[in-house]
Formats: sequence, C-alpha cells, structure tokens
Amino acid sequence: MKFKTVIGIDEVGRGPIAGPVAVCALCLNPNFNTKDFNNFRDSKKLSHLQRVKWLEKIKAEREKGTLAYKVSLESNKVIDKKGLTFAIKRALANSLVVLDIKPKDCLVLLDGGLKAPVQYKNQKTIIKGDEKELAIALASIVAKVHRDTLLTNLARKYPGYGLEKHKGYGTSAHYRALKKLGISSFHRQSFLANTGLIKKAK
Repeated sequence: MKFKTVIGIDEVGRGPIAGPVAVCALCLNPNFNTKDFNNFRDSKKLSHLQRVKWLEKIKAEREKGTLAYKVSLESNKVIDKKGLTFAIKRALANSLVVLDIKPKDCLVLLDGGLKAPVQYKNQKTIIKGDEKELAIALASIVAKVHRDTLLTNLARKYPGYGLEKHKGYGTSAHYRALKKLGISSFHRQSFLANTGLIKKAK
C-alpha cells in the first residue's frame, strides 16, 4: 500500500532530572528528496552545532513544503503528577493532532518503545529507529535541538545549575549544584525522591 506521507516520531528527555520531555512528529511528503540527506548521521553521534546545521536544512525543506513537523512538550510538573509514560503519550498524541494528517493516509514510524494512538492503524515501532529510518532521525534532530535550546534559555534565567552544559541530565556537577542551591521549579521531584535532596525543595 502506498501512503501519502510517512511520519517519523522520536522523543527526547526521558532520562534527565530537570526540564520537559519533548516529542517530535515529522512527516515526509512524496516530493521530499532524500538525496539532500544522504550524508546524515545518527543524531546521537552529532554535536549540538552539527544538529543545529541539520535543523536549518530541515527548516528549509519545511519552507518548500516537502516536510512538516510539530514538537510537543510536557513539563516536569506533568511528569511528577502523571508519570513519564503519560507525559510522553500525551506529547506524542498532541504532535500528531497538530500535523492534522488523516490516520489512513500515513505510515507512522516510531523509535523503539513508542506507540501512536490506536486510530493510526499503519504504524511500526523500530528499535534504534533513529539509526535506520530517515523520518525518525530527522524527528530526533528537531526534538533534540528544540529541547536543548529550551534548557539553554532556562540556564540564563536560573544560573548556577549548569543547564546549558548538561541539559538537565544528572551529572555530578548538576548534583553538586542541587546540594548548594536546592531543587528548583524546573526539576523533576519524582526523579529526585530517593536522593536525599527532596527535603530542600522550594
């Protein structure tokens, strides 16, 4: 069966102890030319600057109408209250809703562990999908740059935590900052519940 469009989906921010989770749904239209992305590499192996450069190419394709994408975020507050699985599922569903593509007209390719809502009958979950499917790989780039940029901007508002460097992950430097400054409003308290730091919550 030939589909009008292929949608790749990936999420970032599953493991950090601060900030939101981000899910990107990116659709490739039939007139998308893959040859311009033949040299694309797995986003995990790229630096932030390399990802930004690829994002500019992705945005250029969006301007031409050969692809579209939507990034949806769910905050640390939602993660704490409803759980990470709920947050990812809702962000994923919201991304697809905004793209506004009829489920029967598309094939949805998802990175391992993710599932689209049941109305998307034509979907496939692929382990290490960001290494195997271009649509997922491009979605990964968009989601990563979007979330990293958000954390970098947050670092300007809340200096001292080093968010611009570790992007909210639990590095030793981040934990030292937490001991010194306490837990902020953008930290995932549910992730820190067993660290002994939660009593310092503001």
